[in-house]
Amino acid sequence: MIPIARNTLSCLFSNPNSFLCNPNVLSFHFFSTARAKRPFIPSPEIYDVLVHKHQFCPELTALASSRLPKFRSHERADSLLSFLRENSFTTTQLQKLVIYDPRVLGFTTEGFKSRFKVFQDLGLSSEEIAKIISSNQGILHSCMASKVIPSLSMLKALLGSNDEVARLLKKCAWFLVSDLEKTLMPNVEILKSCSIPMERILHFLYANPRCFLVKPDIMRKSVDRAIKFGIPQTSIVFIQSLAVFSCTSEGMWEVKLETLRDSGFSDDDIFTMFRKQPSVFSASAKTMKNKIELVLDTGKYNKSNIVTCPSAIGYSIEKRLEPRMQILRLLESRNLIEKWPSLSAFARFTDDRFFNMFIRPYYDEIGQECITKMCQARMEKKL
Repeated sequence: MIPIARNTLSCLFSNPNSFLCNPNVLSFHFFSTARAKRPFIPSPEIYDVLVHKHQFCPELTALASSRLPKFRSHERADSLLSFLRENSFTTTQLQKLVIYDPRVLGFTTEGFKSRFKVFQDLGLSSEEIAKIISSNQGILHSCMASKVIPSLSMLKALLGSNDEVARLLKKCAWFLVSDLEKTLMPNVEILKSCSIPMERILHFLYANPRCFLVKPDIMRKSVDRAIKFGIPQTSIVFIQSLAVFSCTSEGMWEVKLETLRDSGFSDDDIFTMFRKQPSVFSASAKTMKNKIELVLDTGKYNKSNIVTCPSAIGYSIEKRLEPRMQILRLLESRNLIEKWPSLSAFARFTDDRFFNMFIRPYYDEIGQECITKMCQARMEKKL
């Protein structure tokens, strides 16, 4: 018997997001508690194929085997996993497939080859195909003839070429398992009815693909809300506002408004901020509040500065705001600068420009300290 790690359940509750990157926790999250209490006695042959040949974790292997008590074709499982590995699937991606549905171990290699060919005909590389399938395993259970191929044809008619279809799928594979006739196409028509050029609609599609998979009613309500804010329908900001509204319920929107009001912003301030930078409002109310407090606590900027430059609270605290604040405090403590830059310059400058203006001139005095802080921020950004 293969024991399940004792800390699996505690990990799930202590860090709800951990199951996204931990195969052991993910497998525990997927399978029911009732089934998890049953003894796990995996087929020795299956266990050998998954663990020893394909480097699966023992806990996942035990759970997968318990879901398939009558499954004994270890040769088929080995053949399939070997084929996928030869086509650029990593161990992590293979485990994701099995976590989603252990029955995939019983699929034939020929069936996968036919699906691969459809994606290869789009010009996708094996690495890209592996990423698309592992990020949306529902593709494996969607009928090619009645679902996947018609969806691809619809996307090609809309986008114009296989290359553009591949480009979109690399950003969001959900288009292959969604009913495009009830989501994508009606939403495109709604935007066209707003006199938005098709070129801009397609740009919006690539930038925010999931917005086009919401129900048309949600898209219509998003359009109405953007119009109420007085945003011109022909502007880029109108499109950006739809991206925010389409993924924000009215209840959550009210929470964000109340949070900003509690922070001292008037409704006029809020409307001004939204019209300037709608994307800032895609963050949670708590995140917005934390960034506002961080900026105001410097004593260098006030609410009117944030209203003038709302994009400042759209940047990461850890990767941009806090490291730069530390550097400016250091320069100020050494009397190397008389005042801080404007909020706009502070937040919007690229790392290189910030370095050239606030680190390079003072390198002899505190260069190493500043470089360390900047390097730390850049390293976190890369990770």
